[in-house]
Amino acid sequence: MISRAPMRACRPGWPVTAAPGQYRSVGSGENRFDIRPAQPAEYGEIGALTVSVYLGEGHVDPDSPYLSTLLDTETRAQAADVLVAVRHGELLGSLTVVEPGTPYADIARPGELEFRMLAVAKIARGRGVGSALVGAVLDTARRAGYPAVVLTTMPTMADARRIYERIGFVHVPERDWYTGSGKPLTVMRLAPI
Repeated sequence: MISRAPMRACRPGWPVTAAPGQYRSVGSGENRFDIRPAQPAEYGEIGALTVSVYLGEGHVDPDSPYLSTLLDTETRAQAADVLVAVRHGELLGSLTVVEPGTPYADIARPGELEFRMLAVAKIARGRGVGSALVGAVLDTARRAGYPAVVLTTMPTMADARRIYERIGFVHVPERDWYTGSGKPLTVMRLAPI
């Protein structure tokens, strides 16, 4: 993991993401922000942002049990790497990075790093926050020796899908699946990275 505890590795000695405390600054001037591991004090705000985006934009139904998963960043951070984009202490966005075979991996196969739960605050949209978070995942995959990165998206997530396509992710229709309530989910993959 990227924060606090010894990091999980895809191979012995290979960290999945940045070393604890490692930051990546993006942009300049007023648009400058940092990508870094989430801190425990931020977990509540990360969960609230993620629920706000997923519920507020109609990606998840109000009675969906998935809302509790989106909200519970503390539990997620024990089994996965949660990254944030912040500017002067203000949370702009986050996502979760998972390895294949771990509790939060939905679709990752051996040799694929997966990311999930990308959420960008409305005030930060169009400023490169989502692209920078995805870029941090790609950097992580390269450092850790993963040849591919995968994600699941939904037809309603048009802004995110534009980011993924611009970066080079392609739809893998044979891996598409459905939520428990029957909503279609689209799998996208980038390889080589």
